[in-house]
Amino acid sequence: MFKTLRDAWSIPEIRKKLLYTLLMLLIFRLGSAVVVPFLDTTTVGDWMSTNATGGNFLEYLDIITGGALSQATVFSLSITPYINASIIMQLLTYALPPLERLRDEGEEGQKKLNKITAAVSLALSVFMSFAYYLTLKNQMGAVVDGGSDIANVFIGFVIVLSFVAGTSIVVWMGNRINDKGIGNGISMLLFAGILARFPVMAGTLADLTMSEPQQYFFESLAVLVLFIVMIAFIVFMNASERRIPIQYAKRVVGRKQYGGQSTHIPIKVCMSGVMPIIFAMSFMSLPGTISLFKPVYTEPTGFWQNFYNGFINFFNTSTWTYAVVYFILIIAFNYFYVSMQYNPIEIANNLRQNNGGIPGIRPGKPTSDYIQRVLSKITLVGAFFLGIIAIFPIAMTWFDPNLSSLAMGGTTILIVVSVALETVRTLESEMMMRHHKGFLE
Repeated sequence: MFKTLRDAWSIPEIRKKLLYTLLMLLIFRLGSAVVVPFLDTTTVGDWMSTNATGGNFLEYLDIITGGALSQATVFSLSITPYINASIIMQLLTYALPPLERLRDEGEEGQKKLNKITAAVSLALSVFMSFAYYLTLKNQMGAVVDGGSDIANVFIGFVIVLSFVAGTSIVVWMGNRINDKGIGNGISMLLFAGILARFPVMAGTLADLTMSEPQQYFFESLAVLVLFIVMIAFIVFMNASERRIPIQYAKRVVGRKQYGGQSTHIPIKVCMSGVMPIIFAMSFMSLPGTISLFKPVYTEPTGFWQNFYNGFINFFNTSTWTYAVVYFILIIAFNYFYVSMQYNPIEIANNLRQNNGGIPGIRPGKPTSDYIQRVLSKITLVGAFFLGIIAIFPIAMTWFDPNLSSLAMGGTTILIVVSVALETVRTLESEMMMRHHKGFLE
């Protein structure tokens, strides 16, 4: 990877793209330090340090925004609305025929889908900004009192508008990286936000080690070793694939012979990436989000109060029930996401139209059934891999509650490693197009 970066840096055109990407990431991090007016950031930080813990949805949002959410900055929502809008559009594309037709129209259809996604992202940013403002005002008490109703309405409008503007700027920077930089812009900004939180996690381990060296020295060392092993495991699984052999029939046209070559269909073990974890986390965070607006009853007085408390405690991130349901949901969403992305019947039809087939398997339905069986086995392996990555850091908090700040470690490492590998592949393809000598040797 470092050799690829060094070789890419020596090419002027790629170096300009790298510098432009770094400039956008620097602006993103600077914007994450610009505080929204009319807010008491100390109150926000204290409240988030108490409530955004244990791997809940608030901590997840705070991590992917690089800590901007807990500091109430302009980029507090970061690219979260755009990610949610992209997920919604991906689901609707397979559910609504008009959107499916746009997807099949090629580049022009994709442009229209991008405009619809941007509109949905703007609507979600307005909704999430207003919801975060209500949380800042009602739950945290961090909004400055203007002294009158008109002044308070103006203050609320400025705060919401600041969050919406910050999200719009972040999405614009992501698009600029797509056009003039290296890699996927949204992924790069997500990568930068998560990477900015790693020093905080490392500082937590350092503080625990210095405060109680006899207990946490070997424990911190074990955590570091486990994270290194996890990175190696993620890299291995990210590159793993199942190759289905394909043989094309020979055909003679005039005096020339076509076909007859052998190839394969690569099926990645982890083709869905981190999306199943995000889906499962969003679903599991709903009870915790509800409890923020309606606290758990301290003195139950009836059936519904007991039922509500039991329901909220069932989804507590520190319980084994949460881990089991979370693991099952990751497997289910992984199958769901792969079924949307991969169509065995379409693959079988394309093979038959191109005089291709799988050795030993008849064309048509037997071919699609065979691909479906292989896909189901590979999907199960990938789902268990994602489940282990997501559950393992939570299990660490059972071993030591002081390590709760590392509860999102597996998911964040998966995102960081995946984006890093994708960026390296992009650099390699850029160098391949320019016939870079050091790369081709």
